[in-house]
Amino acid sequence: MSQLLEAELRKGLGLLGLELVDCQVGQLLAYLSLLQKWNRVYNLTALRQAGEMLTHHLFDSLAVVAPVRRQTGGRPIRLLDVGSGAGLPGVVIAICCPEIQVDCVDTVAKKAAFIQQAAATLQLANLRGLHARVETLAGPYDVVASRAFASLPDFVRWSGGALAEGGVWLAQKGKHPGDEIDALPATASVFHVEQLTVPGLNAERCIVWVRPVPGVT
Repeated sequence: MSQLLEAELRKGLGLLGLELVDCQVGQLLAYLSLLQKWNRVYNLTALRQAGEMLTHHLFDSLAVVAPVRRQTGGRPIRLLDVGSGAGLPGVVIAICCPEIQVDCVDTVAKKAAFIQQAAATLQLANLRGLHARVETLAGPYDVVASRAFASLPDFVRWSGGALAEGGVWLAQKGKHPGDEIDALPATASVFHVEQLTVPGLNAERCIVWVRPVPGVT
């Protein structure tokens, strides 16, 4: 089963144009295994089967890695994953991008504890789990990201205090969220909506990139 999973993972990485070393592939598989183990006790995700987790969680999170690299130019940055849950996409980004310091914040203590366990087990010095409300975090973070966390207006309002000067928001969404974009406060504006193709996932996915509007408070 593990060999089959690894083959599927490597195939998906190829389709996403991601080149990872064997150690990183091993870390992704170990993360999947850890998620399955904890899920039996702590119910971190509704999905139970490794194949489903690979497609709906790992591939869906891996799809944002190349866009993040393009946006940041591969430089060392700080990224905050808001409402991270089981660490999606935060843990995946930390594995694929050692130059990025990733903090995963969640209001549920067991989920933050899982991130800390993942960081220790996978030996990811650039990953940290935080049990807190995002409104209490000061940052500064160059990228504040979310995946299925909240509406765009709420995401921007709640996490604005954590954003660094010149920073951006990354919101991973399904279909193009036109109504949410229209409802954004005047302090924030969308500068790019990036369509994503997730291997094995027959569903619309996109990233909505948002930045603060200069001079508007």
